[in-house]
Amino acid sequence: QVLLVESGGGLVQAGGSLTLSCTASGFIFSNYGLGWFRQAPGKEREFVAAITWGRGERVFTDSVKGRFTISRDNAMNTVLLRMNSLKAEDTARYYCARSHGPSATNGSDTYAYWGQGTRVTVSS
Repeated sequence: QVLLVESGGGLVQAGGSLTLSCTASGFIFSNYGLGWFRQAPGKEREFVAAITWGRGERVFTDSVKGRFTISRDNAMNTVLLRMNSLKAEDTARYYCARSHGPSATNGSDTYAYWGQGTRVTVSS
């Protein structure tokens, strides 16, 4: 059974930082691409960042470039999203997702499994 469990969300002031963690189980972690998405209240889910298998090529949505980083630890079956210089518009529920295969794109339909999410609130 594939499981993705996010943690690390919370309340932070604008300009602050948070690191979200996603711990996976039920599959060979190193073989798959992984992504982070978010959904703000009243809005559609949107892509945030993704990392491929192997060398871990990364892709980010424009609004978080230079502020967020994504990394993976294949030994620990964990993918991290480090968020710096947080803004009020980053407030959302953040979801970890596993790709259908080794690649990782910004399209939600390329992801097969999703976690339950962790809430991030940025106060201005």
